[in-house]
Amino acid sequence: MIDEIRSLFYNKFSSKGAMYAAPGRVNLIGEHTDYNNGFVLPGAINKSVILEIAPNYNEHYNIFAADLEQEITFEANGQKSDLSWANYIIGVVMEMKERGFTAPGFDCVFRGNIPRGGGMSSSAALESAFAFAINDMNHFNISKKELAKIGQMTEHNYAGVRCGIMDQFASLHGEKEKLIRLDCRSLEYEMIPFRPQGYKLLLIDTRVKHALANSEYNVRRAQCEEGVAIIQKSHPEAESLRDVSEVMLNKSKEKLSPVVFQRCLYVIQENERLMRACEALKQDDFISFGKEMFRSHDGLSKQYEVSCDRLDFLVEFARNFPGVAGARMMGGGFGGCTINLISAKEYQSFMKSTTAAFEKQFGKKPFYYEVSIENGARKIG
Repeated sequence: MIDEIRSLFYNKFSSKGAMYAAPGRVNLIGEHTDYNNGFVLPGAINKSVILEIAPNYNEHYNIFAADLEQEITFEANGQKSDLSWANYIIGVVMEMKERGFTAPGFDCVFRGNIPRGGGMSSSAALESAFAFAINDMNHFNISKKELAKIGQMTEHNYAGVRCGIMDQFASLHGEKEKLIRLDCRSLEYEMIPFRPQGYKLLLIDTRVKHALANSEYNVRRAQCEEGVAIIQKSHPEAESLRDVSEVMLNKSKEKLSPVVFQRCLYVIQENERLMRACEALKQDDFISFGKEMFRSHDGLSKQYEVSCDRLDFLVEFARNFPGVAGARMMGGGFGGCTINLISAKEYQSFMKSTTAAFEKQFGKKPFYYEVSIENGARKIG
């Protein structure tokens, strides 16, 4: 991929630039906790957006998207493009400008190998690659944390997606064989070792689009806020579910609808699961870690109700297969992928058996993506 980008860049711009990469991410545990000011546990992966970039000493930004064979030229005037991918780059340039960092014009060619729609945050990788490259090339000295915020605000203001900060944060801060325990309230973080000797991470794509994800996401968010508002009457210090214990929740149980109670209970327990999962990883205890993954899925399916038939089928199949330490749905829900922690010895037989069972049940084969935990955004040449 690197040689191909180099060749395309030279053919288009008759020059040579610097090369940068920013990866996608997976989240091992801590789902639907981010907007409740809780904790998440993402890691950067071995699938990235790679770009070559060079200053052109004028006011124009010339970008070629090699995967799509589309190009755009724009100026830093905030005008959006009809090309959806271009708005992520326009957004990064404009969000930097708003903070007092105006990037001189540049030429750029990029491409990536992050499957779109697989829940690995290809858009955050694109934002992070450009933010990191522009920052480094111009010696702006913007911190990685601030670059993550620039990516997040790009999503809000230029893509119309009110996302949290986890995806950009992981793409920028990732380290090989380490997960990031991120506090979504303070943005303080701790690197947690992930040394899966004898285990592999596998994503299984249900091939179901997240049709309900956006509307139901808003419903879940409102239900959590409703729960907090009621709990606050007896515990005014509780700003979000992050501040609520199971004891506090149970004291307010009679005032909460059964559905809201279950939503709140899930979030509180998921934060606790994440803490136990981190302690297990520090001991290289992948069996205990995997159990927390299964418990996380059970909560997402039964208490938070954001799973679907195919996700539940895949997790149940994994649960009963020898050599699988853990599995859960990953992402917003109602489709997308499961993330599985599997013994390397059983890896091939697991995929073969899963394919046969899934095809028999649903009439089509799932897609597979093997991932490993790698370094975050960086200069590569």
